[in-house]
Amino acid sequence: MKHQTLSAMVLVLILLATLASPAIAAPKAPLHEAARAAAILINHSHTDIAAIPAYWIEQAKANLRVFYAHTSHGSQPVTGMQVLMSQTPSGLYDLTTDGSVQPGALSLDDHYGDMGDLGHDGDTTWADLTRSYLDSHPNINVVVWSWCGGVSDNTVEGINAYLNAMNELEQDYPSVTFVYMTGHLDGSGVSGNLHQRNEQIRAYCLAHNKVLFDFADIESYDPDGNGYLDREADDGCYYDNWTRNWAQEWCAAHPGDARCAPCDCAHSEPLNCNLKGRAFWWMLARIAGWNGLPNEPQKSVTPMLAGHGEMVHYTLLVQGLSAPLTATVHVTDVVPAGLAYIPGSLVATSGSANDSLAPTLTWSGTLTPAPVVTITYAATVTASSPQTIVNQAVFASPGYPTITRSATLLVNGRQFFLPLVRRKG
Repeated sequence: MKHQTLSAMVLVLILLATLASPAIAAPKAPLHEAARAAAILINHSHTDIAAIPAYWIEQAKANLRVFYAHTSHGSQPVTGMQVLMSQTPSGLYDLTTDGSVQPGALSLDDHYGDMGDLGHDGDTTWADLTRSYLDSHPNINVVVWSWCGGVSDNTVEGINAYLNAMNELEQDYPSVTFVYMTGHLDGSGVSGNLHQRNEQIRAYCLAHNKVLFDFADIESYDPDGNGYLDREADDGCYYDNWTRNWAQEWCAAHPGDARCAPCDCAHSEPLNCNLKGRAFWWMLARIAGWNGLPNEPQKSVTPMLAGHGEMVHYTLLVQGLSAPLTATVHVTDVVPAGLAYIPGSLVATSGSANDSLAPTLTWSGTLTPAPVVTITYAATVTASSPQTIVNQAVFASPGYPTITRSATLLVNGRQFFLPLVRRKG
């Protein structure tokens, strides 16, 4: 997908900008963040609802209890979610908006207007309201607040007040996931204050492994990945000095597309709301535990760079096979030369894992009732020279196509780092 990753130089510049701004205390990792190895940044690349395994939608519905406070602009994701619910007779995307817990539905306590939004320059009234709410609703484990126009006229210090208040909430309520948000577009383009303050929020979330719903980025692109921020797009999807509208143009070129379904989208076009509703589900699936990868077998290694004598961990996901969920699946993984398997480290969330023939490791089982099985094991680097070690795993079920997945590890390689100099004072 387009624009999904930042180049190394852009990342360095963003981090430099963060270091140069007035100081924010680095957050201590709450319990629920300690296991999060990277930020969850939800943007225009995360609107393909079909890419989310149904299992993780169900997990989100079963396990998440969401509080969402906003005013008119913030209603857009909920509007889009309601459209998607009406388009899905199976009930996969069902939700309640009054906070009630019902079987097969996401519990979303939607507060439209009665508690306000994230306010303006340095106002943290919303944080006090959050504390009062959480103290009386101990079942809530996801909190979302949206901006209205409060980022457009904000300052570096004002955004820092927002970030610090979020950090304090995370420390005081470690079992709750707090979702950060950028502000909606205002037509000021890449040079405007809105974009600069949104970049400040993005940099902080990226550096500190936060969950960010990038409201502005989602309304900066059409579904084909064409961007309009540099053409002064606004919250209504107008661009080129209000002479054109990317949402209207895209839907005119794609008649009948479900993402163009009509709805009362506050301040904007139906396509914008429908994309945000889909992105909101993507975010919830990630919070529920989905790794964001396609619904197919996966293999990965962490870290991807290691030296002689260091330990690495491999993870295999058994999912998305063409065989029925009740069919027996066999996984074979041979630990290659240059690595030494650590005895007893092979474990799986279900099924039968066997390391008696190490370095040949095997697993067998079915993908029911949980259609995703996670297999992990550890190894020590024994290679002493710089080299690339490719490790393959084979996923097989009799009578169905065999799938091979690999993970690449660079050992004993030199690592270069661009120096970052923190400003004194």
